[in-house]
Amino acid sequence: MHSDEVTVQVLKHDGTEYRRWHARITEQDGPLIVLDAKFDVDVSHHLIGEIKRGTRTVEYYWLDRWYNIFRFLQADASTRLYYCNINTPPTLRSGVLSYVDLDIDVLVQPDLSFQVLDLDEFEENSKRYDYSSEEKVNARAALDELIGLIRSRQFPFRPSLADAHDRLSANINSAH
Repeated sequence: MHSDEVTVQVLKHDGTEYRRWHARITEQDGPLIVLDAKFDVDVSHHLIGEIKRGTRTVEYYWLDRWYNIFRFLQADASTRLYYCNINTPPTLRSGVLSYVDLDIDVLVQPDLSFQVLDLDEFEENSKRYDYSSEEKVNARAALDELIGLIRSRQFPFRPSLADAHDRLSANINSAH
């Protein structure tokens, strides 16, 4: 594994692994880590639809925040959608970025309309896994913060700037 490659490991609250994939670190600025990843299998998602193998995502993680943001890209590197996860702040150790998924998700369209998902799953799992008061408070605060970022079009929810940056990167990478 190259020094800029990481394995992303998503855990459930009881510590069992839920998902795992490989990505490349493209930026690290203070607590922000930006990853570039490609799906290695075809996936069918009940809301997103078909995600073909090779679909690229730009993933934004903050080591001090209770959420992450995935920007799914079209073939031309424009934004297909954003998918946000509420989770414990991630850790990065020995090439593994891991975090505990706290169930709540936010699906954001390119026009920045959004819907909050899985609040019922959060309530069920908070009882099943006995989420701490801190986890419950931080999960709800993270959701409020995410909605604020979306509504005010703060980073990374600036579609035109993000798309232009990724199209330029795609063109530079394909030229090499």
